[in-house]
Amino acid sequence: MGIRTGSCLCGAVAYRVEGEPLRTGLCHCADCRKSSGSAFVFFAVWPRQAFSHSGEIATFAGRSFCPVCGGRLFCLREDEAELRLGSLDTPPTDLAPSYEVWIKRREPWLHPLPGAAQFAEDAN
Repeated sequence: MGIRTGSCLCGAVAYRVEGEPLRTGLCHCADCRKSSGSAFVFFAVWPRQAFSHSGEIATFAGRSFCPVCGGRLFCLREDEAELRLGSLDTPPTDLAPSYEVWIKRREPWLHPLPGAAQFAEDAN
């Protein structure tokens, strides 16, 4: 079982996750764009019990971040932990998005990922 670690920009919040993710994706929604300052967010979801963190976090609208540097890190739900993969300590070169959500907001210069499922809004 592999272990991945990550942290915020200043290092005040650190986390670890064990095993492989349940799913990986790209989100093009307005909230992810605004909170990341980018055109999309690359994320992965693990079972909640595979995730742990240290350090004080702040949370806004379900999105947890470091209150010192503002680094966006994860969204925690009762059964799942959704991690922003850009916050991992080691780039996740072994993970690729299996789906894209909110493609109706995808930039026109971004093309659909080959082989990734496409959803106009959420995948639910």
